[in-house]
Amino acid sequence: MTGPTANYLDGDQNGRLHLQHGPIDLIIGVDGAISLELEAYFRNHAFALANRRFKTVLDELVSELPLLKSPARVDSPVPEGATAQRMLAAVRPYAETHFITPMAAVAGSVADEVLAAMLAGFPGEQRPRRIYVNNGGDIALHLDEGAEFRIGISREDGTALGTFAMDAAHPSRGIATSGRGGRSLSMGIADSVTILARNAADADAAASLVANAVDLPDHPAIRRSRAIDVVDDSDLGEHLVVTGCGDLTDDEIDAALASGAAKAELFISQRLIQRAGLFLGDRGRIVGGMTSEQTELPTLETRRYA
Repeated sequence: MTGPTANYLDGDQNGRLHLQHGPIDLIIGVDGAISLELEAYFRNHAFALANRRFKTVLDELVSELPLLKSPARVDSPVPEGATAQRMLAAVRPYAETHFITPMAAVAGSVADEVLAAMLAGFPGEQRPRRIYVNNGGDIALHLDEGAEFRIGISREDGTALGTFAMDAAHPSRGIATSGRGGRSLSMGIADSVTILARNAADADAAASLVANAVDLPDHPAIRRSRAIDVVDDSDLGEHLVVTGCGDLTDDEIDAALASGAAKAELFISQRLIQRAGLFLGDRGRIVGGMTSEQTELPTLETRRYA
C-alpha cells in the first residue's frame, strides 16, 4: 500500500483538497471569508493542517485494529488514538442493545478528526465560515453564521431522491449514509439511509443500525451470507449480511421501511441523532421533521461563498 497522497481536485490550490491513504478517501472544501484574499489564506492554512493530521491517521487505526473490530461493550477498553476514541464513543450508546463494533463509525470519525485538526489551527473566531470533510459520503461540517451546506441523495443508478439543507442554526454537524449500495456490508435491505447527527461519527454509527433495521426477516427474495464469507476479515464475523434482494411488493417495501423508521425514531427520542432519510426502491421515509425537496441534483451539491 502506498503512503498518503494529497492533490487538488479543481486544478489549483483554490479548489478542493483530495487526501487518500488506503481505504480513506477525503474531499475537503474550505470557503467563506470577508475577502477573497483572506479566504485563500484560510483555505491554504486549513489544507496544510488537514494534510499534517491525515498523514498518521491510518497507521494509528491499524495499530489498534483488533480492539476496533471487537464488539463494543459498555466497559470496552478506551483506545489510545484520538480517532479510535471517537469511534468507540459513537458506538458505545448502542453496546447494550445492538451488535456493533467501533468500525461502524470509522469513516465518520476520520472526518471528524481531520475537521477538528483544521479548526484547532484557527484562533478564536478568525476562521472560515464553512469547512466540510467528506469521507466517502460521511461528512463532518463546520458552519458559522451565513454558511449553508446542501446534500443531495441519489440511488446507485443516479436517480435523485431529494436534498437536505443545513445552516449554522441547524444542530447537526455530521452526515452519514449506509445501506446495500455503500462501501460496507449491511444486514438490511435499504438502498440507502442518511442520518444527520451531532457529528459525523455519531451519524455513521446510527446509519449502519438504521439500515440494518430496514429488513424483512426470512423473506425468500432476500439472499444472505455470513459476513466472513463475503469479506474474509469482516468485523461482522458470522452475522448474516444481505447479498441480494429480489422483487418486493409495495406493501413489503413499506413494511421494511417502517421497521427502519421505528429504529430511527427511537434513536431520535434518545437524542442520539436528529434526522433520518430512509430509501428502498421507489419509496422513502423522512423521520424527525426534516423536509425533503425533490429535485434533480448530483450526489453532493455545495455552494461557494465569496
